[in-house]
Amino acid sequence: MSNQAKNEQSAREERDYRVKDSRVIFDGPIFAVRQDVIETQTGEAKRDLVEHFGSVASAAVKDGKLLMVHQYRHAVGRYLWEIPAGLLDQAGEKPLAAAKRELAEEGSVAAREWSLLGDIVTSPGFSEEMCRIFKAEDVHEDLREFDIPEAADEEADMELRWVPLDEAVAWVQDGTVDNAIAVAAILHLAVGTQRELSEDFPFTSALAERRSDKVAEGEDMKSLG
Repeated sequence: MSNQAKNEQSAREERDYRVKDSRVIFDGPIFAVRQDVIETQTGEAKRDLVEHFGSVASAAVKDGKLLMVHQYRHAVGRYLWEIPAGLLDQAGEKPLAAAKRELAEEGSVAAREWSLLGDIVTSPGFSEEMCRIFKAEDVHEDLREFDIPEAADEEADMELRWVPLDEAVAWVQDGTVDNAIAVAAILHLAVGTQRELSEDFPFTSALAERRSDKVAEGEDMKSLG
């Protein structure tokens, strides 16, 4: 980012969008809806937003192929091609640990080498969700370190497929892949992104903050919704 762009960003961030009032109007297992009254440049405005645990995803690569899952998503009423992903819904769990767990549970594999591809804000117009996307390499099938639950509901119907990376890119181009997290992961892989795992994850979950002190570390916070 250029110095000019950084200065412009800093100036924007100094504007005061103070929250003047806030109330939770729905509190479900995997998300909550909060209504804020904020101060804007032209006066007060109400904003309804989705509180979210945050999520992680794993782009597992082996022999030039990407592990993808075909999963039914009821919100859009169809199956989507995705990569293994899941919520940061266990109290105190770090993003990398969650990514390893989700790769084992959804992809039935583990990996010895991990790096960071990037972070995406999935729906900033109404949701606080941010997803951290990892790259997993040196993939293997030894899952003894994981306690994998039996697949249920839509996850019991998932198809796994190793897709050549150039074919995955073509799927993005022709619309076969339209899941935002998968699109971002595939394009990161295509351009060779490789970032450090130590990079800060600039995400805060209001939902997790409200629930994490009500369960023991490692327990599922969805149970409180």
